[in-house]
Amino acid sequence: MNGLGNAILVVDIRDQGRISSETARHLAAQPRTAFDQAMVIAAPRTPGTDALVTIYNADGSKAGACGNGTRCVAYYLGRETGKSELLLETVSGLLAVTNADQEMITVDMGKPRFEWDQIPLEEPFADTTGIELQVGPIDKPALHTPSVVNVGNPHAVFWVHNDPDEYALDRFGPLLENHPIFPERANISVAQVLAPDRIKVRVWERGAGLTLACGTAACAVAVTAARKGLAARAATIVLPGGELQISWRESDDHILMTGPWELEHEGTLDAELTEEGAA
Repeated sequence: MNGLGNAILVVDIRDQGRISSETARHLAAQPRTAFDQAMVIAAPRTPGTDALVTIYNADGSKAGACGNGTRCVAYYLGRETGKSELLLETVSGLLAVTNADQEMITVDMGKPRFEWDQIPLEEPFADTTGIELQVGPIDKPALHTPSVVNVGNPHAVFWVHNDPDEYALDRFGPLLENHPIFPERANISVAQVLAPDRIKVRVWERGAGLTLACGTAACAVAVTAARKGLAARAATIVLPGGELQISWRESDDHILMTGPWELEHEGTLDAELTEEGAA
């Protein structure tokens, strides 16, 4: 599937087996199953939830959240059950989904975390609206002073005045993702505020690279923009693959993400890839 142009592999293993990091890397390397994120659906573990979802990046590492992938899982389970509301469990917590039977699905991504040790960062920063980090010469850096936040995954957002497409994120991205300040690595975004309710973004995704869309990055951009006073708490995030609607709800600080999904093709994995004893 795809959530907004980015490749999402939804794997249902509720009947048997499991998917390992090694298997995830193998699947990502195959043309028919290549993905940015794999959403692996297992039987519910917590009462009241509809499924347990484990998320893998293309390099086999695990992700805490994937907004675009969550919408794809919601469509799959909604199609099966006929339910328009779902509750999914991930390593980062519970994600509530509404309109699972519609073309535009809304996911409650929970509360953003702004404290340095929650993101996490390697060293304390009292103000995470802009930390000391830059790319390029000291007197004229290409990127500097990113806002940082955790929205299921660690994110750093660099604010620019020019079009994000003008920045060599394919070159800067790997360096920033693996910078020592991010002990768990980070997703890197370059963002330009077009209007108080519209922001253009380009994303280097942790464990996946340049991507057409990243739901958690869209959430990170929206909440950090609002926190810095650059935009309203509800904004359209413009990504290479399309647009997402993000609302940072004042009543409980939860982030609501609304966007589309698309089914590309379906198939069955070889049994040896999902066997219980897989490494």
